[in-house]
Amino acid sequence: MTPHLPVSSSSRPAAAAHYHHHLLDSGPPPPPHQHRRRRRRRVCGPPPRRARGPVRCCAAAAPAPRAPVAPAAETATTRVFVVSDLHTDYPENMEWVRRLPAEVGARGGGGGGGGGVDALVVAGDVAETRDNFARTMEVLRERFGAVFYVPGNHDLWLRREGGRYMDSLEKLTALLDACSELGVDTGPRTIGDLGIIPLYSWYHKSFDKEKDVNSVRVPSLEMACKDFHACKWPSDLAEDDEALALYFDKMNDKNHDAIEEVKNNSKQILTFSHFVPSPFGTTADHMDKRVISRDRSLRDCTDSYCDEVYAQSSYWQELCPEKRMLYYPYLPKVIGSDFLERRLRAIHSNRKDGAACHVFGHTHFCWDSVVDEIRYVQAPLAYPRERKRRMNGGEGWLPFCVYRDGFNPEIYPALWSDYYNKNKREPENTQLAPWVARHFAKYHQFH
Repeated sequence: MTPHLPVSSSSRPAAAAHYHHHLLDSGPPPPPHQHRRRRRRRVCGPPPRRARGPVRCCAAAAPAPRAPVAPAAETATTRVFVVSDLHTDYPENMEWVRRLPAEVGARGGGGGGGGGVDALVVAGDVAETRDNFARTMEVLRERFGAVFYVPGNHDLWLRREGGRYMDSLEKLTALLDACSELGVDTGPRTIGDLGIIPLYSWYHKSFDKEKDVNSVRVPSLEMACKDFHACKWPSDLAEDDEALALYFDKMNDKNHDAIEEVKNNSKQILTFSHFVPSPFGTTADHMDKRVISRDRSLRDCTDSYCDEVYAQSSYWQELCPEKRMLYYPYLPKVIGSDFLERRLRAIHSNRKDGAACHVFGHTHFCWDSVVDEIRYVQAPLAYPRERKRRMNGGEGWLPFCVYRDGFNPEIYPALWSDYYNKNKREPENTQLAPWVARHFAKYHQFH
């Protein structure tokens, strides 16, 4: 997300005065005892013995011709790195892309070459202008054997395009054409034993099902979110209802046959989107109303089944901090899609434990957690100011290696997801976190 309302440094909480934040940024991290980087924990089974520190995969490899990649030879290694929110309109971010080792992805790989391949999954928000987008993707194609992409909201902004496009859908077509010219994958493909499936999506307000914070006056979405001004849509696609989210979701239908082929030919599946899905959580006082049987996984839900679950239970968002923790409590209204969740769960149904992963972006919160046997990962480069205060390593751990001839079985200790792995969510609690309360007290003195 992009901040629309700057916040003066005087509004920062005293306990985190060294942070520089904007309205749509999250609150400071949890209390000091949560600041320490935790060791990795295994997704399944007992936690491993403590290591000296978290293992980080940094991109470094060798060239490989771009081609449909067959299962690698016995000695080959297929690696998949993930990143989102590159925002290369910032010179520092473009420089980060250019500093990626030039030899990455250069190993012989496809078509039985026996050398393995390095692939990069880019979960949206590459650049605000088409020209910067093309330059960025060209550099990435030089460094990886395969690059996958789905569009983010910033990619479809028009404010700096000089009237080049009639609307954001026309720009989307131009970006996908650029990907085709550069050899960037925007559809499903199998690499080794891994199927990689891009999922198109857009957010809708009804995605947010948690109780609102009403104790303070919060700026409207139109005021805080630039998408309402920087994007332009056909008149029949109103951004204040589900029409736009449904339009993007239906774009995935054209890949139905390719998705089925990938599912049938892959041992493991990685789906990815820019926006946030909605894995199911339910409040304790509604547990007796759940219609989910104990022997049935939520991953097996159909559209009608999901509708029944939504109708009879109370759900919260598993992949974003609670509203009381956020400097902008309305953030969950502009981050995700229920259509996306249904789509990815249909794809991942019947996958064995540890064989399903979904990568997303948009919120700029580093995330790595498992919900109902699907691993959810966000690895954003984000804005330069955000990297300067990131508690889990800044840019040094990116792009994140999530797959090396199989999914990495250990959870990365990302700050917020690690916090919720240790602490219970309280979606019904709307009492502002202390740093958020102090922020709004200062904010309202000047507005």
